[in-house]
Amino acid sequence: MLEFLLHQQDRTLEEIVRDFGRLAEQLNEDVTLSTRHLRRLASGERTNTTPVMRRVLQAMFGKPLNELLAPWDGLTPAVDGPTGLLLATGQPTADKELIQMAARRAKSFALAAGQTDLTSDVMEQVHADVQRLATDYPQRPLSELLPDLITTQDTVFTLLEQQRRPNQARQLHFLAGVTGGLLAKASHDLADPHAALTQARTAFVCADNADHDGLRAWIRGIQSLVSYWAGRTREAVRYAQSGAAFTTSNTSSVWLPMNEARAWAALGNANEARAAIERAESAWDTVQDDEVDELGGLCSFGRTRQIYYAAEALSWLPSQTAAAGDYATRAVDAYEDSSSPEWAFGDQAGSRSALAIARIQAGELEGAAESVAPVLALAPEQRINGIIHAAQRVHTALRNSPLAEAGADLQEQIEIFTRTPLKSLPR
Repeated sequence: MLEFLLHQQDRTLEEIVRDFGRLAEQLNEDVTLSTRHLRRLASGERTNTTPVMRRVLQAMFGKPLNELLAPWDGLTPAVDGPTGLLLATGQPTADKELIQMAARRAKSFALAAGQTDLTSDVMEQVHADVQRLATDYPQRPLSELLPDLITTQDTVFTLLEQQRRPNQARQLHFLAGVTGGLLAKASHDLADPHAALTQARTAFVCADNADHDGLRAWIRGIQSLVSYWAGRTREAVRYAQSGAAFTTSNTSSVWLPMNEARAWAALGNANEARAAIERAESAWDTVQDDEVDELGGLCSFGRTRQIYYAAEALSWLPSQTAAAGDYATRAVDAYEDSSSPEWAFGDQAGSRSALAIARIQAGELEGAAESVAPVLALAPEQRINGIIHAAQRVHTALRNSPLAEAGADLQEQIEIFTRTPLKSLPR
């Protein structure tokens, strides 16, 4: 029942936990509730709690704890708690949650039934789950996707732990490699490069077991990305060059040299950066989509993303200010279309940050502030590691420019923004 009530909310668990704390204060109850504890209660991992917590939960949801922890009976509850948490019967949001709960239960049953013999329907379900995560990843906050990411990886690993026919094992290892790559990106977004590279190494093992060069190349791209943002720029170059050694014609053949270009530019090597950008452009002549690209989202590298990477790379090089500004302007314009399959809030923020740096280098303080303003307005749930670093690069460029004194207010805005990254939020 508690899980059902939580799924009816249009708020995050963190927001509900904060409401619990405020209600406890109003009731003069000395108790706190963590997001982890609430999630465990809802999932049935915990079946009891302290008397004071029971009293606040009852006041919050209008039901005693034994009812909250009992199986949901399939009926929409009609009693609202004093905080107005519950939704009325028949509202679209409640209907949507009912459908989603039924879908999760159906999927759970199908996977359990397929433990001994994986049917094509089970394989299609797992593939669909991975594809949805890959597609959604660039466009939705990580907090909304991480539970499903972890569950999907666990499902694939569980299926692989039993003996499978060779073709099924190959498909499962392929999907395990993709989910591992997505979780490596998630770990990076939470500013944990050690966990990110651990996930990526395991994903690469899965790519080897699937014997899939396109997946091997894509995972090398993930490793290069993680290393770049962690400040390990020479390591980022090595990963990109290692990935380019695989015989593949998917879009990773463009992504890898663009990763290399950013790393060379961060090292101050303009010639190598330019050469890598040219190799990436030439690679489009032979690109052919494969199983990785067909997943879409984070698994595919498109023209818009290439333009953004070029802008960021050249923004490291003062001698390339004009070219950086041109690429960045094109990227910002392209990312204005949020309906595009290539749209990604992280890359949009990166494009705007690169444009701000180019404008600072050109002495245009007002233009730089205008460019970075939408980035500084992002909610904490979207302040992933790459965005925080991109904003810090704007701060550094401004601090080291003749505009430093005039740009003191913008520097302060960036400092305030970077104090609340995604990694600092309770979860």
